[in-house]
Amino acid sequence: MKFPAWMAAVVAALVLLMGSVFVVSEGHTAIVLNLGRVSRVDLGPGLHFKWPMVETARIFDKRLQVLPAEPERYLTSERKDVSVDFFAVGRIQDARAFYRATGGDEAAAVDRLAPIIKDALRNEINARTLQQAVSGDRTEIVKSQLDIINKGAATLGVRIIDLRIKQLDLPTDSRVIDDVYNRMRAQRQQVASRLRAEGEEQANEIRAGADRDQQVILAEAERDAQKLRGEGDAEAARIYADAANRDPSFYAFQRSLEAYRKAFSGGESVIVLERNDPFLQYMRSDR
Repeated sequence: MKFPAWMAAVVAALVLLMGSVFVVSEGHTAIVLNLGRVSRVDLGPGLHFKWPMVETARIFDKRLQVLPAEPERYLTSERKDVSVDFFAVGRIQDARAFYRATGGDEAAAVDRLAPIIKDALRNEINARTLQQAVSGDRTEIVKSQLDIINKGAATLGVRIIDLRIKQLDLPTDSRVIDDVYNRMRAQRQQVASRLRAEGEEQANEIRAGADRDQQVILAEAERDAQKLRGEGDAEAARIYADAANRDPSFYAFQRSLEAYRKAFSGGESVIVLERNDPFLQYMRSDR
């Protein structure tokens, strides 16, 4: 079955038309290659034409892209290992340079950007101590290196907008973790020892204060007791004096009985006295 000539002409025209028209979507850019050479660049969104069979179009995404990377190990200024997990955010800035450098292969661009970013991070981590790298402002780590990174990325037609550190850890196979734990343990022990010393000092102060208060209380009690005893003895002496003044003979008799009781309290006492000794006056039968 033969097709009419006009139908073949229509089909050929459609093929030529489809081969000469291409569409660039929003957020993309295109370049046109004429026999492999870049003839037109930075074609924005919309409908564009090219010579069929002679020119080809390459369309690239100019939107922001996240460039992931594997965690990298670096050494701090103290020669201690740290593992840095990061990602970069960039986009194609120069489609011509991007095509010439990578052939339009985004994976190749990522592979070539990774060493540039890693070297910049290495310079910053190497200049910092472990404490500065872990507890410092991470934006400061990449801020000073972003311009250096973009100088290298410009050769690929790419611009890095931002670089973020997701995580900064100590490698599990590094001695740094043991050193950190030992340092933390030593710090906690130092704090515990200081608290114990302060507690012991306070306990000693409390004991000393209690002992001092005890001595003061006992001294005051003894003083009051002596005072009461003195007052009691004075009162007893006064009573005895009053009794003696009222009946001196009875008072003398009572005092003699008390002297006899004390002298012969043991039951075996022997006293040698003269017969007329006054001590025996109340023992004589003539009284």
